[in-house]
Amino acid sequence: MDPIFIQNLHNLLVQTVSPDTNSVKAATAQLNADFYKTPACIPALASILASSPEQPVRQLAAVELRKRVSQSSGNLWISLPQNEREEIKSRLPELILAEVDNLVRHSAARVVAAIATIEIPLGTWGQLLPFLHQTCTSPQVSHREVGIYILFTVLENIVEGFQEHLQSFFKLFDQLLIDPASLDVRITTVRALGVIAQYIDSDDKDDLKAFQALLPAMIRVIGQCVETANENGARQLFDVLETLLILEVPILGRHIPELAQFLLQCGGNRNFEGELRVLALNALNWTVQYKKSKIQSNNLAPAILDGLMPIATEEEPEDLDDDAPSRSALRIIDGLSTNLPPSQVFPALRNLILQYFSSPDPQNRRGAMLALGVSVEGCSEYMTPLMSEVWPIIEAGLVDGDTSVRKASCVAVSCLCEWLEDECAAKHAVLIPRIMDLMNNNETQRSACTALDALLEILQDVIDQYLPLIMERLAGLLETAPLPVKAVVTGAIGSAAHASKSGFLPYFQPTMAHIQHFLVLTGEGEEIELRGITMDAIGTFAEAVGKDVFRPYFPDMMKQAFQGIEMGSARLRECSFLFFGVMARVFGEEFAQYLPNVVPALLASCKQDEHGDESISLSVADASSAFASGSSPANALTAGDADTSVELEDVNLDKLMDVNSAIAVEKEIAADTIGTLFAACKAHFFPYVEQSALELVALLPHYYEGIRKSATDSLLEIVRTFYDLSDPQEWKPGANVYKVVPLSPSVKELVGHVLIPLLEMYETEDNKSVASSLCVGLAETINKVGPAFVEGHLETVCNIAIQILEQKAFCQQDPDQDETEEAPEDQAEYDSVLISSAGDLVSALAQALGSDFTPAFTRFFPLIAKYYKKNRSLSDRSSAIGCFAEIIAGMKSAITPSTLPLLDLFYSALGDPDAEVQSNAAFAVGQLVENTQDDLAPQYLHILGALRPLFNVTPDSPAAKLNAKDNAAGAVGRLIVRNTSAVPLEQVLPIFIDALPLKNDYLENRPVFRAIFHLFQTNGAALYPFLDRLLQVFAHVLDPSHADQVGDDIRNDLIQLIVAINGEDPAKVQASGLAIWLPGA
Repeated sequence: MDPIFIQNLHNLLVQTVSPDTNSVKAATAQLNADFYKTPACIPALASILASSPEQPVRQLAAVELRKRVSQSSGNLWISLPQNEREEIKSRLPELILAEVDNLVRHSAARVVAAIATIEIPLGTWGQLLPFLHQTCTSPQVSHREVGIYILFTVLENIVEGFQEHLQSFFKLFDQLLIDPASLDVRITTVRALGVIAQYIDSDDKDDLKAFQALLPAMIRVIGQCVETANENGARQLFDVLETLLILEVPILGRHIPELAQFLLQCGGNRNFEGELRVLALNALNWTVQYKKSKIQSNNLAPAILDGLMPIATEEEPEDLDDDAPSRSALRIIDGLSTNLPPSQVFPALRNLILQYFSSPDPQNRRGAMLALGVSVEGCSEYMTPLMSEVWPIIEAGLVDGDTSVRKASCVAVSCLCEWLEDECAAKHAVLIPRIMDLMNNNETQRSACTALDALLEILQDVIDQYLPLIMERLAGLLETAPLPVKAVVTGAIGSAAHASKSGFLPYFQPTMAHIQHFLVLTGEGEEIELRGITMDAIGTFAEAVGKDVFRPYFPDMMKQAFQGIEMGSARLRECSFLFFGVMARVFGEEFAQYLPNVVPALLASCKQDEHGDESISLSVADASSAFASGSSPANALTAGDADTSVELEDVNLDKLMDVNSAIAVEKEIAADTIGTLFAACKAHFFPYVEQSALELVALLPHYYEGIRKSATDSLLEIVRTFYDLSDPQEWKPGANVYKVVPLSPSVKELVGHVLIPLLEMYETEDNKSVASSLCVGLAETINKVGPAFVEGHLETVCNIAIQILEQKAFCQQDPDQDETEEAPEDQAEYDSVLISSAGDLVSALAQALGSDFTPAFTRFFPLIAKYYKKNRSLSDRSSAIGCFAEIIAGMKSAITPSTLPLLDLFYSALGDPDAEVQSNAAFAVGQLVENTQDDLAPQYLHILGALRPLFNVTPDSPAAKLNAKDNAAGAVGRLIVRNTSAVPLEQVLPIFIDALPLKNDYLENRPVFRAIFHLFQTNGAALYPFLDRLLQVFAHVLDPSHADQVGDDIRNDLIQLIVAINGEDPAKVQASGLAIWLPGA
């Protein structure tokens, strides 16, 4: 080895660690050009690592040595003479044992791992494992620390080469986990086990059993880190725990109750460091998400909630971005609510909320209110019948003597408004005055404005009585409030515009004058946020007042939106993209003039990289996968050419994720806006269709579920719009109808480019919301395009619905559940949304295939029917019956063989305790009677008897009951048309006609009026006693001041009927005001 080469290399390394930037650049350039491309640099760096007196130089030599060994897939190392490689392999482990500096030891250990990656698979380093075993069992603590660390780094790289040694490793680790002298040994052992866990297969029963036997000791080591405030060790071990939680192998299964209790104890112990408590609680949150079947089967939610509530009452930091145990506890309550059946969560939580809210301690009352707020998302359906118990708590909280409780109550109101719209809108008379009072207090002003914003969003017509007062108050705050409050106020004004629609006209111009200057703000943080919210609000104004009123502002606002794109803020780009979508909806094809500037900006957003530092070519996908998998942050991920690599430990992951999440949300909005623009601008968008579709398809594998969902929605929107613009023939149902009514070649080509990637995405889709969105989008597109859309892919699309209904889709899989085991019937409300979406897809397939759906129906019938059981949720029961109704409408007479089993099911559903299910059942019975070829006359009295209770409503009955009454009227209409003689008209007609006019479900006017026309033609005498009442109904449905309630065909037939009645009894027609519909009137 050339000593001059070594000396020159050493001098350059010294220069590289100097503080002189120019000197560092020059040295680095010379190292890369003259040293790092030759194999001789490897023994030279090893020599410097062994002999340099300067710690920074030894550290750098170790880092560079690892890079050179790994360089070009190990080619530089392999090209070294064998004797030199053997010398380095023999000296390096001993050298590490002798090294005094911990950082250098760790970096040198990674050199051993890099060499082992090459040599072990070749079978040329048999001495390594015996050396490591001997070192790990050495009586010297420092040797054990080094030995286990080297073994850990080696395992990170080449577990596959050590599979036959796992049992001996487990025996070794069993001892190291209880090392009496070194916490570092225990920590590194847990990390090594975290690596091994990723390579254990479910079939490796012995390895699985041996690993599980070590879990209690592993958990104890995590506890030791927390107790001794070893934050670095705790972070590393909670990473390991997260790895174990997300693995598909059920390693943690039977230990979940003990693990949850341990994490809850760590998180709840106020003597521990706050950050460590947050780590423990975050791990508990992961446990709830990834091991929900074990949490559910062991009914752990009540005990977890019991432990979380005291934590939820702790102080919150002022900064919304700061984490704290209380915020973590509320996140877990949210997680329990959204991941578990509400029956396991809300009863226990309700008792705790009542207990804590009755406490004299305001912190307890505040915690109770926040817990109520975060639970609504996952328990909204379950809570609905219990709201009479909830409202007194909310009302008391809004006038509580403590400011923090009043603010928390505003948060709870905001949550309730998002998920329980009808219930909150009905309480407007209580909520609005109390929230307005809180807006007068500076301490509660911002929270109150946020609650008002959420409430206004759902008020609809009720807002008219409050609008003057609200707008006066909000306009005042725009002048006087601090910037953060102005942002919330501006959002609330947008919601007021959304609710009041044309009622906002008097306030439009004055409000624009107030807020336009917010659009020139440029300061980071609060100013940018206010500017963005103002852009959003102005878009809502445009939708409220209409394009003619907004047109004078349109060009200038588009200019402001384009400026927002250029300001380098992901948040402003997001707001500009949203604004473009709104303007396209408002102005339609008028917006097309802006497409040449808007579309490239959207596509550029979809293509952009996602990392915080331009100098680091490290994708966040790589970073997040390493982070989520629990693999060590010290892994070097090669980026760019072979001579450069970035240490993940050198990357600020938090900063990276912050930047990434802002860009990801921006891309989500950009992807969504593309579909909106095509739908609005129609043929003007043609030049951009191909490129847009390609970019959206490229986003389907994205790691962020929001982007996958937006790309899915937009791609299917593009297909539907393209189809509409292709001048298509009307499709007919049938499996082979595409041969008779084919798609145009261009539509068929587009479908080919879009559908296959979407079906491929589904195979690995792990997010239920995305899978749900795909089902709904496919259903809409099948309904629009017809059976030709699924040509060649019908079985695949059917299998998506089958998998989801069987609860065996990838996003529904649970590694802790046996494949042969039935999924539990009681499930989270979010799970029910996915089941309902699959039902939509089945309904669309039935509509598209018609009678050809018959073979598939025999498969789907039991899968759907199992969701109508008494212990299923309202959503499951309702969607199952609704799905059957739509299937019958699609299959028509082909449903006949299934008539009686369906009728039995519908009888049960008509007696359901919930009006929503009764409504769907009434519709389904009507469809069955109309379409089956079986003679159901013997069943008529039974059917009518089951429908009768649905007519018992009052004007102030809940919307679901009024809807059920309308559907029952439609069903009676279908019974009359199908077989009038089987209907006891003298008993039925008074109830039937008294139920008119329909108030909620105008689609049922079709069967209702078909029955009336039929009776006038066949048995007019039966209707004569009701003529005055019927004429009033006719006048109501024809009133031009109302929205259309009957459609053109019914309207024309109805006018003809009025003409006929006028010929018989013109006085009655005149008296009812219907003469205006007579010819010549």
